[in-house]
Amino acid sequence: MNQMHMPDTASPLLDHCPPTLPAECYFDPDWFACEQKLIWSRQWVYVGRFNDLPEMTMRRISVAGENLILIRDRDDNVTCFHNTCRHRGSELCTAQQKQLSSKLISCPYHQWSYGFDGRLVSTPFISLTDDFRKEDHGLFRVAVKLWNGFLYVCLADDPPDFDAAPDLGPHAFDNWPMARLVTGHVMTKELACNWKIFWENYNECLHCPGIHPELSDMVPIYSRGYMAPNEAPGWTPEANHDQHVLKQGARTWSMNGQTCGPEFEGLTNAERAAGQTFVTLLPTMFVVAHVDYVRTVALRPLGPERTELRAEWLFSPETLAQPDFDLANVVDFATTVMLQDGDACEMNQRGLRSSKYRQGRLMPQEFDVFRFQQWIREQMK
Repeated sequence: MNQMHMPDTASPLLDHCPPTLPAECYFDPDWFACEQKLIWSRQWVYVGRFNDLPEMTMRRISVAGENLILIRDRDDNVTCFHNTCRHRGSELCTAQQKQLSSKLISCPYHQWSYGFDGRLVSTPFISLTDDFRKEDHGLFRVAVKLWNGFLYVCLADDPPDFDAAPDLGPHAFDNWPMARLVTGHVMTKELACNWKIFWENYNECLHCPGIHPELSDMVPIYSRGYMAPNEAPGWTPEANHDQHVLKQGARTWSMNGQTCGPEFEGLTNAERAAGQTFVTLLPTMFVVAHVDYVRTVALRPLGPERTELRAEWLFSPETLAQPDFDLANVVDFATTVMLQDGDACEMNQRGLRSSKYRQGRLMPQEFDVFRFQQWIREQMK
């Protein structure tokens, strides 16, 4: 039987049950369009690993409905521009990815050419008049940030401070060799749910006992519906609780709980004991670092009730080169968890469509869902 309680002042639990976002926020087309402008066009959005963008390559990407080009030159500089020529608006890049043979971006329509810095360099076959200045007709630049081998772009003219993007700060992964990790596996799946549904599911573990039997076995505290000991009713700072660790004998998230290769050398004892270190960068992705590999999960809204989920598994080159490297042992575990989450999110989305459901209530353990929904309210105000 549930008991009424007031959490300790040091507990993260809510002391009330606040209302959720209204149901229409998860399927209304106008609300979705506003989110694209007020959230996804103003925040840093993950667009891929630096190591997966070859030198002298131009790649088409889409962010908040905008058609963009991402370019890496021979000196490893990365730039991003809107995929539109300043002449009459033609696309500059029509292929998903294109190898560049020179240091110019040439429009396939009328051959106007731009430098990798966006400057207009050449306007062939035409006569220029005194009222036309090349320096006024460069490409529309998009801000780019490289962090731990991850590439991000921001459409805003005045991007927010990137150091505020990772919830644990920009140095959370300093002890992992993040920049030299390479992609060993990618999984992409389209979910029939709003992107916020996925984040809300991510931000609580009340669903873990019923949705994730394998994960609840690997991380025993999850089987109680908690993500950390201080989420338990009646918790106090003086209480002697076990640390948030994997089950006995397990070292990492894998099917057998064993590492896929050598553990990273620079980790602290606390980082090794934790079993997993999650860093969240709203609204675009989270990164979870283990002792032997790293996994990323990125979201891309495709519509009010459609979301693309892209997961990447990152390993050291030495681990991938092992003759007995067992990729499936690593990938299958997290894939099982993500597919379970996907099914739960789609189930949640379908239920929100009820003509009777208007708004729900959050429980005390859903304090991170509350924070996320407050963040949404702040962005959309």
